[in-house]
Amino acid sequence: MQHLIKVILKMALIFIVIFIIAKVTGVLSVDQVKSWLIAAKKLSPAYMSSIVILLLITDLMVTVPTMTIIGLAGYFLGFSYGLLASMAGLMAAGIIGYELGALFGQRFLSLLLKNKKQQDQAKSSFARHGSMMIILARAVPMLPEISAYLAGMTKMPFRKFIVAWFLNTLPYSLLISYAGSISSVDDPQPAFYTAIGISTTLWIGWFLFNKRHRAAF
Repeated sequence: MQHLIKVILKMALIFIVIFIIAKVTGVLSVDQVKSWLIAAKKLSPAYMSSIVILLLITDLMVTVPTMTIIGLAGYFLGFSYGLLASMAGLMAAGIIGYELGALFGQRFLSLLLKNKKQQDQAKSSFARHGSMMIILARAVPMLPEISAYLAGMTKMPFRKFIVAWFLNTLPYSLLISYAGSISSVDDPQPAFYTAIGISTTLWIGWFLFNKRHRAAF
């Protein structure tokens, strides 16, 4: 499992570097995302839904405030349309990440781990624990995108991946979209408390998962 952890940490480092560059250059800040969505709302719900979907797909390469985007989608589009746009964006991001991992993952893995035996051990670890890792991935920033890449990289069966990714995505989108739909600028508490509840629940799940498999780590 230690070799899988090395891969995850090295991939996370790459995401962090990209995030810092984006932060310094002012690309995809929270304020910028809000301004785009507000501007899109003035045009049409379809246009705004497209912006939400594209932003969530962009999270594959540049870390964006996913929870904020989904909450704002629920606020501006309403619960039903906000949920649909969020699910479409997150599911598309997962599938694209999986396919990119399947296409280029082996070459990338060879750069992260030079030793073939270590590569095989990392793949074996993900084969054993990958489904639960994907389901609980939203407990940790950047881990959902990394887990999608890893699923493709390690040749996880697509059906198995998409089920785990759906279980990762639906409750998250459902709760945050609803919280956003009943929140307002003057009363952001529903979204705030939902964010705390989701983060706490996922962290507890991640803690229990790590505790159960600590011997493997």
